[in-house]
Amino acid sequence: MQPVKSGGGWRAILYTWQKSREAGGLWRLWKAMRSKNACKTCALGMGGQKGGMVNERGTFPEVCKKSLQAMVADMQGAIPADFFETYSIPQMRAFSPREMEAAGRLTQPMLLEKGKQHYRPIGWDEAIGRIASKLKSLTPEETFWYFSGRSSNEAGFLLQLFARLYGTNNVNNCSYYCHQASGVGLNNTFGTGTATLTLQDVEHADLVFLIGGNPSSNHPRLMSTLKHVRRKGGHVIVINPVIEPGLVNFSVPSDPVSLLFGTKIASLYVQPHIGGDLALLTAVGKCIVDRNAHDEAFLKTHCNQWPELKSHLAQQNVEELAKIAGVTVAEIEQIADMYVKSNKTVFSWTMGITHHANGVENVEAIGNLACLRGMVGKPHTGMMPIRGHSNVQGIGSVGVTPKLKDAIFERLQCDYGLKLPETTGLDTLGCMEAAERGEIKFGLCLGGNLFGSNPDSDYAREALSRLEMLVTLSTTLNTGHAHATADETLILPVLARDEEPEPTTQESMFNFVRLSSGGKPRHTGPLSEISVISRMASETLGDVGPVNWSDLGHSENIRSMIGTVVPGYEKIREIGSSGKEFQIDGRTFHAPKFSTPSGKAQLHVHHVNPRQQAEALQLMTVRSEGQFNTVVYEDYDLYRGIDRRDVILLHPDDISRLQLTEKQQVSVKSASGQLDHIYVYSFPGIKAGNALMYYPEANVLVPRTVDPRSKTPAFKGIAIEIVS
Repeated sequence: MQPVKSGGGWRAILYTWQKSREAGGLWRLWKAMRSKNACKTCALGMGGQKGGMVNERGTFPEVCKKSLQAMVADMQGAIPADFFETYSIPQMRAFSPREMEAAGRLTQPMLLEKGKQHYRPIGWDEAIGRIASKLKSLTPEETFWYFSGRSSNEAGFLLQLFARLYGTNNVNNCSYYCHQASGVGLNNTFGTGTATLTLQDVEHADLVFLIGGNPSSNHPRLMSTLKHVRRKGGHVIVINPVIEPGLVNFSVPSDPVSLLFGTKIASLYVQPHIGGDLALLTAVGKCIVDRNAHDEAFLKTHCNQWPELKSHLAQQNVEELAKIAGVTVAEIEQIADMYVKSNKTVFSWTMGITHHANGVENVEAIGNLACLRGMVGKPHTGMMPIRGHSNVQGIGSVGVTPKLKDAIFERLQCDYGLKLPETTGLDTLGCMEAAERGEIKFGLCLGGNLFGSNPDSDYAREALSRLEMLVTLSTTLNTGHAHATADETLILPVLARDEEPEPTTQESMFNFVRLSSGGKPRHTGPLSEISVISRMASETLGDVGPVNWSDLGHSENIRSMIGTVVPGYEKIREIGSSGKEFQIDGRTFHAPKFSTPSGKAQLHVHHVNPRQQAEALQLMTVRSEGQFNTVVYEDYDLYRGIDRRDVILLHPDDISRLQLTEKQQVSVKSASGQLDHIYVYSFPGIKAGNALMYYPEANVLVPRTVDPRSKTPAFKGIAIEIVS
């Protein structure tokens, strides 16, 4: 395959026609996409009560390949009745992620017992009974509860309440493997773990920093917003070790002019080394202060620790920082030039920033850079972590964290008279490690692919196999169902968002709470997540004080409880009847009064370390254009021109230096593992000295090294060796 020269465009339109055939026709797909439900993929401007192709500003049509892929997957037929009789666990382990997803919709509870090679169907009563019996036989600390970002606020709140009343704080969500560093870094700086601005702010910016991300592939709706920025004369600075075609030029299919002629996205494209971000950001900050282009009044009035940061920057050497970052001094000066000329700057980033052992420092450094010119705390400026899952932010907001926010904890205890555990809960990787040690014996996953999202996949497989019971609530199969098998493994089929019998809510990355209407189920057998959770809780615990699990089997009653105990969510109590979606109070800063104890932004001093093992290739794992998180919809990567996934992408200079050849098969080794039969692909778009492989297949190479403050694993910056 040849890489494309522009993202989106006619290929995206053709792809829509192809997916419509899979869905049973264009009209059927159109009706599904236009249903009044929040988008099932990323959290950026997702649709709601105005329809699934309308963003929170009311703009139509807003649709992307990711949302089409997720919808068509949910519109699949049921898994054939003889599938699990035909395919044994060893055979299923040979399936690719795409083959597992494409097997069809799950329609009945499935059980795999120890020593067996095949799942078998069981009834809902037996499935719930087995789970309740197992939980009653264990202590609360022998369990963990994991939540993906695709579920509703109602299901997330209900399940974490079940876990707390059962007696454990081992409650965590998938953000620990993606954006937890953003939450910690932003909280440390501004007192909120989310975006500080609205979608409208972004569209009015005159400069957008896009750092360590590829939204043209992973969050295509953002490209429409960036198109508006460029069309109004604004600029986009892309900082990424890989030149991604869609970030150079993107043809927005819904805009005739952009479709025909394309839209230039990057005004400046800078390629640092993987892990060079902190050095680069520090160097730009020093340039701003050396030029006296910083906002001294803002820094003195609205920030803490400005003297310390100013002194630290004065001691830095731009030439040394540029060398560590892998960029030129001229490039750093160019970034500073553009930033100095801007009046309305937005800083955005994805997991190229957070997936490092210093992910929190990276986020704090972006906060420093914003504060240096007062580009936060006023309209059309601010911080924008680009969330990858449609409700991962909402799940965290309603209490899915090892430690409940104090306000939620106190209101549940005081307003409802509940006794909640005060033990220290484990983060996601902490739960995995406890399972490997035999200390945790039961796991429950609300969606997602916990196995596929873990670093060191051999370790993850072993840890999960030591559980006595593993339960997943899923719509389709994934690799975890084959590789992560406990003594008893239960798969419970649940309804997709647009099949829920009652309305539910989700939260966008801009702190906007959306209402999804639900719809008619496509298959007989799956139940709503809320129904499954309330039944499990009722059979395990019975009613607890004022908590009646039967009543909480209805989303409206759960929203009433959320509105009572979750700060900023008070308006959710009426959203089901009024349909009025809302912005959460206290998170958007259009004035320089922040949610920190002092009301000021907190600046941070960081010490930049030299690039480690500079002679070794540094690997980052990435997603392809035909992929959403761990779900692979297409084995090819259209934008990068790669026709398979068992590959390592290297710069031609590195192929020559290592005496390799194109399409040669090699082994790739890291501190945690080895992958054999990997094909070498020449990829001029990557910074020399760096390498790229696909997630989750390459997770075996990712060590269990974490950022000490966020506990986010370092999926980027992995020292590797290639053995031919």
